[in-house]
Amino acid sequence: MSTTSARINGIQHIGIAVNDMDASLKYFRTFFGLDIPFFDAVAPADLMIKHTNGNVITKRASMIMNLQGGCAVEVIRPTTFEPVGPKFDLALGDLGIYISLVKCKNPEAMRQYCIDKGAKAVSELKQRPNGEQTFMIQDLDGNHYQYVQGEQWFSDNGHPSGGMAGCSIGVSDIEKAKSLYSDILGYDEVIYDETSVFEDWSHLPGGDSSCRRVLLSQSQQPGGGFARVTGKSYIELIERKDYQATYIFKDRIWADNGFVHLGLDVRGMKALGEQLANKGFGFTCDSNDALDMGNTKVHCTYIDDPDKAWIELIEVYKVPIIEKWGVFLNVEKRDPNKPLPNFMLKALRFSRIKD
Repeated sequence: MSTTSARINGIQHIGIAVNDMDASLKYFRTFFGLDIPFFDAVAPADLMIKHTNGNVITKRASMIMNLQGGCAVEVIRPTTFEPVGPKFDLALGDLGIYISLVKCKNPEAMRQYCIDKGAKAVSELKQRPNGEQTFMIQDLDGNHYQYVQGEQWFSDNGHPSGGMAGCSIGVSDIEKAKSLYSDILGYDEVIYDETSVFEDWSHLPGGDSSCRRVLLSQSQQPGGGFARVTGKSYIELIERKDYQATYIFKDRIWADNGFVHLGLDVRGMKALGEQLANKGFGFTCDSNDALDMGNTKVHCTYIDDPDKAWIELIEVYKVPIIEKWGVFLNVEKRDPNKPLPNFMLKALRFSRIKD
């Protein structure tokens, strides 16, 4: 975006709703190195009633990050109902977030690590359209993760994986989807745009069919306090012409199992909301003010993409740096687009969870 009053800094996190919270947190630490917690709290999800059939649900949520680099994950487990998986067999091209991208330092070594540690459904080493090596695993709930070659590493703790690098989203019309993701949200750099049967997806349901695949990133530099850690992020759009795609969350609600939302770090929420509304993507949910999650304070809103995939917009006001020592960062008192100093980011390692 090219305005000083509103800015999309980049992907902050991927929201993942799971069946077994503690087992999933351990799985994510093992295979994605997501061992730095920001909050872990149980609270009502008042904000989400539009996406929970008008009912206020309660959920446990935990935000976790890999300090080596990459975006965070918000792990969600409802406490007032038993979550369910998709009501049909998902296939490539179904509408919504279908794959999370995970950055790693060496795909071949990362794959062997996953095999040695017992990851689920480790695929063969293949090539992406840009020629890079890649492979995939599944989590405990069967969600797909694709390891991609990572750059812009912030630190090194010896783990072979980084955090999230982005996600792949099924859409009904790529050009229509780009009117949001490229034109408004600023993912305007096209890394590749190809139509084919892709070898790295050949093992997936529907992977033997041709599809159009567009990988997007931001032409502007990532911004915000955690930009040095999150680095460059990607949104990949998938469209299958020969297939009647189905909405992944058909007959389900937010916090049922799966990739529930894409979380973007933003600045200037009010100005951004006006821009989005003028383009036909007005807020579907809005906390209207600071939302407290433990010792984290944020302003959250949601929008839907053209195929109803949920996108969360987050303006951060206060985050814990070392919660157990009472060290917090009040973002409102500093330049919101300026990265945090390295010493402050590296202090997060004192909160690291080790198994």
